[in-house]
Amino acid sequence: MLQVIRSPNVHDVVVIGSGAGGGTVVHVLTGLGVNVTLIEAGPMLNPAKDFKEHMWPHQVGHRGAGDAAEQYFDKQQWGYFNAPNGYWDIEGEPYTTVPGTTFKWFRSRVIGGRTNHYGRISLRFADYDFKPYSTDGLGDDWPITYEDIAPYYDKAETFIGVTGTKENIRSAPDGIFQTPPDPRVHEILVKHACDGLKIPCIPSRMAMLTKPLNGRAACHYCGQCGRGCVTASNYSSSQVQIFPAMKTGRVQVITNAMARELITDGTGKVVAVSYIDKNTRTEKQVRCRSVVVAASACESARLLLNSKSARHANGLANSSGVIGRYLTDSVGFGLSGRIPALEGLPKHDSDGFGGMHMYIPWWEYAKKNKEFPRGYHVEIGGGFRMPQLGMTHGSCRRHEGYGPSLKQKIAGDYGVTVSLAGRGEMIPNQHTYCEIDPAVVDRFGIPVLRFSFRWTEHEVRQARHMQATFQEIIQKMGGTVSGLANPEREGEGISIGGTIIHELGTVRMGNDPNSSALNAYCQAHDAKNLFVADAAPFVSNPDKNPTLTITALAWRTAEYLAEELKKGNV
Repeated sequence: MLQVIRSPNVHDVVVIGSGAGGGTVVHVLTGLGVNVTLIEAGPMLNPAKDFKEHMWPHQVGHRGAGDAAEQYFDKQQWGYFNAPNGYWDIEGEPYTTVPGTTFKWFRSRVIGGRTNHYGRISLRFADYDFKPYSTDGLGDDWPITYEDIAPYYDKAETFIGVTGTKENIRSAPDGIFQTPPDPRVHEILVKHACDGLKIPCIPSRMAMLTKPLNGRAACHYCGQCGRGCVTASNYSSSQVQIFPAMKTGRVQVITNAMARELITDGTGKVVAVSYIDKNTRTEKQVRCRSVVVAASACESARLLLNSKSARHANGLANSSGVIGRYLTDSVGFGLSGRIPALEGLPKHDSDGFGGMHMYIPWWEYAKKNKEFPRGYHVEIGGGFRMPQLGMTHGSCRRHEGYGPSLKQKIAGDYGVTVSLAGRGEMIPNQHTYCEIDPAVVDRFGIPVLRFSFRWTEHEVRQARHMQATFQEIIQKMGGTVSGLANPEREGEGISIGGTIIHELGTVRMGNDPNSSALNAYCQAHDAKNLFVADAAPFVSNPDKNPTLTITALAWRTAEYLAEELKKGNV
C-alpha cells in the first residue's frame, strides 16, 4: 500500500509552476509579505553552470553535436548550447492525440520554465483584443477591459524592462519603454520596403535591457539569448523574480515535484496539493490555505481535470465543463527571400539582441470586410548570425563540387537572406481541445492529456494573406522568394498546432459560472481559494505573444489574492 507523506504545516499559498505566471505571483506575494511555497516539476537552475552563452563549438566534443554533448542530447532536444529548455517528448511522460489530428506539446521542466529561453517579444494586447465578440461576432468577450489590465502592464514593463518606442498605433499599444537598439541593415531594408507599401515597421518590444535595472546589467549584445543570460539582461522569471524572492526568506522551493492532484474538503475548498517526489517516487502532500496553479495552460488543465472528488466529479473548478476546451495556438507562417542588396556586404557583428530589432504590427485592424477575421504581426530575421551546425546546408545542396568554389558559395550566401514570420490569431473552435486520455498514464501513474487540433478556414485564409504580403515585401526589397521558412508545417504552409508554443485558453475566465471556470481575477467560481495564473485563463488568443499579458494578469491576480488573504476570505 502506497504511503502518502503529509506535511504537518499549513502553507499560506502554494504556487504550482515557476514560469512567467508563477514567477510573477511569487515576486508580488513575497513583496507584500506573504509566505509562498513554490512547487516545480523540474530541477533548480544554476545559470553559471547551465547557460552556455559564451561557449564556442570547438570547446566541446564534435562541436556540440555529439561526444561530450551526447548525454545532454538525451535530455534536451533543441541542442547542446541552448538554455535548459525542455522537451517536445519526455521519456515516461507521454501525451496522445485524437486519431486524424496532430498537435505538438512543448514542456519545460526547470525553474523559470520557458522564460529561460523564449523569444522575449513583449506586446500589449489592444483594447479590441479584449472584446472580440463585440468586434466581429466571433468567440467571446473577456470579463475585463484594456483599462483593467493597463496598470499591470505598466508594473510589469517597469519591473522587467521592455524596449520600444511610442507609435500611437491602436494594434500595438504604447507602454513604458527603454530605448530600443538600432536596427540592423536587413531590418532597415525591410522598413524601407514596408514604408513603400504603407505597412508600419517599428522598433520591437523586447524584454531585454538597454540600460541597467534593479541590479541587472544592460545587454551586451552577444546575440545568444537562447543560450541563457548570466547577467540577467533579458527577462526570465528564474533570475528576475524567483531568485530575488528566495533571498527574502519568504519562499520555500520544492523542485522535481510533479503535481498529481489538488485535494479538496467537503465544502469544495482546496486543502492540499498532492505531488510525486520524482527523486524518491513517493507521493507527498502539502497542506495549504490557497493555491495558485501556473503550470502552463495545458498542464494546468490536466491537473484540474485529474483533481476529481464527490463534489467535483468532472474535475476541480469544472462544473461548467469548459476546462480543456477553447484551446488555441498562434497561427504561424514563414517565408524567406534572397536580397541582392545584401550581397557583398562587408561581414560585421550584427548580433545585437537575440531576436529582432524591428517588427511589423498588424495594420489592417480598421479594415472592414477582410477575407479573414482578426490579424497577425510579422517577426523579422536575418543578418550575420553566429554560424551554427546545419546553417550552410542550403548552399551545399545548391552547389556542385568542393574546395574553394564551395567555400566561396557559402561565404556569398552568408547574411543575404531575410525571413518573415507571421504570428496570427486563432479563433477557438469545438474541434480543438485537450482532455484526459482514459487509457494512458505517465510513469508516475498520472493520467495524461489527449489533444485534438484543427485549423479552420479562418486561419487558412490568414496564412494565405501572410504569404501574399511576405512575397510583396520581399519583391519590394528587390529580392526573390527562396522558400517556406517554417521548420514544421501543414498544407498551405501553416504551422502544426502547438509548434508556435503559444497554447492557451484551457481554463477560461468569465462572468458566468456556467460558461467559464474563473472569474475576472482568475479565481475559480467553484473553489474560492483556487487561482490560475498562466495562459489558461485567456478568453482569446490575439496576434500578440502572450507572455507580457500572462505577467500582467498574474500580477493583478496576486495582488487580489494578497488582499483576500488579508481579509480572511480565502
